[in-house]
Amino acid sequence: MGQFKFIKCSDIEGLYTVEPKIYRDERGYSLETYNYDDFIRAGLDMVFVQENLSLSMKGVLRGLHFQKTYQQGKLVRVISGEVFDVVVDIREGSETYGKWHGVVLSAEKKNMFYIPEGFAHGFLVLSDRAEFAYKLTDYYHPEDESGIPWNDKTIAIDWPIPEGMNIITSERDCNHPPFSDGISLKPKRSKEKTAGLLLNC
Repeated sequence: MGQFKFIKCSDIEGLYTVEPKIYRDERGYSLETYNYDDFIRAGLDMVFVQENLSLSMKGVLRGLHFQKTYQQGKLVRVISGEVFDVVVDIREGSETYGKWHGVVLSAEKKNMFYIPEGFAHGFLVLSDRAEFAYKLTDYYHPEDESGIPWNDKTIAIDWPIPEGMNIITSERDCNHPPFSDGISLKPKRSKEKTAGLLLNC
């Protein structure tokens, strides 16, 4: 029997929320955070080449990020804290192109979000701080990175921003071109490692 429950997103094809089986006793708990065979049996066949970890404070909003050529599939989770994790479908020809989907990820639930290639990604930190881990299918190429403003009017993401929360984001993320300018993803290339650089979320 597998170690995960895979919940298919009903409104955008290819997205899954993943819930691990948690074993608890008087000592604490243990669980698997990834099992290749279980994912393959569920039809989720992405191969990950790198895993990163970021720390962000309450109100930090990272994204929305993507790479145009070296597209990155992701398996993301929260190690501590809670975030609202969001993706936007930017796959050319997709019936849900330009649509967004969000899910709350928390250290308490230990749930994960499986995101295929062809999505822009970002998250908002809801807790005092959050450690965010993400597996990726390709490496970071700074010349290839791009993004969409987190508050893009065309996409109109309904971020759960509490009253009084101060949104903290980077200057770069504030200056991404609007979605209405158009996005052109290029044919996938073979993986090439870029040494010494961290990937964006």
